[in-house]
Amino acid sequence: MSGTSALAAPRQDAAPRRASWTLSPYALPLNALRILAKCALPLILWFSAGRLVRWGLLLLAATVSHGSWYQARLVLTMFLFTLVVMTSLATTVGMLYVVREALLETQARRAGGEAKESLLNALNRTALVFAGIYTTWGFVADDAREFSGIDMLRQPDRYVLDAGSGDDSGVAAGLLNLDPKVSLATMAVAYVVKWYFGRRHEAGEGRFSGILATFGELAFAFYGLNAIASAVGARSDWIGHRSAVAAWHDFAASAEDGVPGWKQVSEWLGDVWPHVIDALAIPLTWLTIGILVYGAYAEDTRTTIRGTRLEQAAVHLERTHNWTRLALAKLSAGWTARWIPLLNSLRLTARGGAALFGLFALCYVGLHIGGDYLLRAGRYLTASEEPYLWFATGEPVVYVVDLVVTLVTMCLIAATFDLAATRARARANDGAAVSGGTAEPDRPSPAR
Repeated sequence: MSGTSALAAPRQDAAPRRASWTLSPYALPLNALRILAKCALPLILWFSAGRLVRWGLLLLAATVSHGSWYQARLVLTMFLFTLVVMTSLATTVGMLYVVREALLETQARRAGGEAKESLLNALNRTALVFAGIYTTWGFVADDAREFSGIDMLRQPDRYVLDAGSGDDSGVAAGLLNLDPKVSLATMAVAYVVKWYFGRRHEAGEGRFSGILATFGELAFAFYGLNAIASAVGARSDWIGHRSAVAAWHDFAASAEDGVPGWKQVSEWLGDVWPHVIDALAIPLTWLTIGILVYGAYAEDTRTTIRGTRLEQAAVHLERTHNWTRLALAKLSAGWTARWIPLLNSLRLTARGGAALFGLFALCYVGLHIGGDYLLRAGRYLTASEEPYLWFATGEPVVYVVDLVVTLVTMCLIAATFDLAATRARARANDGAAVSGGTAEPDRPSPAR
C-alpha cells in the first residue's frame, strides 16, 4: 500500500503543476495561439469585413472630394473620414469581442452567474476612450495617408501635373482644403452633438449615446484641425517672437553651452524616446482598449481610487453638503467619463505582474517587426519585371500581412488580459480560503 501511494503521488500533483503552468506569465504566447486556433474564422471575418468597409469609405471620400460645390464636398469628405475611424473602432471591438468566450476569465464569470454582454454595450463603453487614444497617439495619421494614397492612385496624371506646374487641383488634399469659416461652423455643430450625447452617455441614457458622442468627438477634432492649421499658419511668426518662446530657446541654447553633457543627453533622449513609446506606451494603450472591451473596470471614481490615499479624501467629500458634491460632479463630469475608466484599467493591468506585461510588450514589438519582414518577403516573392504589376499584387500582400499581424495582436491582448484576470482571481480565492480556514487539509492551496 505504501508503494502504491508513493506511485500515485506524482499523478495527483500533475494537475496543480499543469494549472500553475497555465497561469504562468511565460505561457502567454501559448495562450495567444490557443485563442487564435479556437477563434480564427470569426476573427478573419471581422477583419475582412472591417477592411472592406474601410476601403470603400476611403474610396468614396476620395471620389466625393472633387467637383462642384467644393466646400460642401469637403464637409462630406470629412464626415466620411470620421466614419472610417468609427469603422476601425467597430472592427477592433468586434475582434476582441468574438474571442471572449475562449477566455478562462469569461468561463469563470459565466460560472459565477454573470450574463453575456452584448456587442453594443462593449462598443458604448469603449467608444469615447478609443477616440481619445486613436487621436492622441497618432493612429489617425495612417488613415489620412491611405486616403491621400487612394486619391493619388485615382488621378496620378493630375497629381504629377500639379507637382510640375505648381497648381492645386485638390488631389490628395481633401482633408486639408476646407475653408476655416466652414470648419468653424461644422465644428460648432459637431460640438453640440458631442456635448448632448456625451451627457446622455454619462447619465446612462440611450443605447447609442456613447457611439454618437464618440462620432461628435472625432468630428469636432477633425473639423477643428483645419481651422487650427490656418490660425497657426497665419500666426507662426507671431508665436515665435513671443517673450516666453524666445526665453525658452535662449535657455536651451545657454544650457547646451554651459552645462556639460546637456547636448549629448538631450540628443540621446531624442533618439531613445520614440523607441520607448513604440515598445511600451503603444502596447499598453492597446491593452487598455482590450480591458475596456472585456469590462474589467469600474466607471465610478471610488472604485478607481480604492486602496489608495485618495479614498480617505472621497470619504471626507461624502460628508459635505449636497450642493458641493453636485458642483464638483459637474466640473469633473467630462474628465471622469473619459479618463477614470482608463486609469482604472491601467491600474488593473499592473496586478498581473511585471513579467507578464514585459513579455506582452516584447511579443507585441517582435510581432510587428516580424510583420515588416513578412511584408518585405511578400513583395520580394511577387516582384516581376512586368511594369505596373505591383498594382495588382501590392494590396493582396498588404492584406495578408495585416491579417496575420492583427489577428495575432488581438489574441495576444486577449491572452494577456485573461492571464492577469485569472491570476488575480486565483490569488483572491487563495487568500479567502486561507483567511477563512476553508482549505481542505489533504489538498493544500498553492498559497500555503
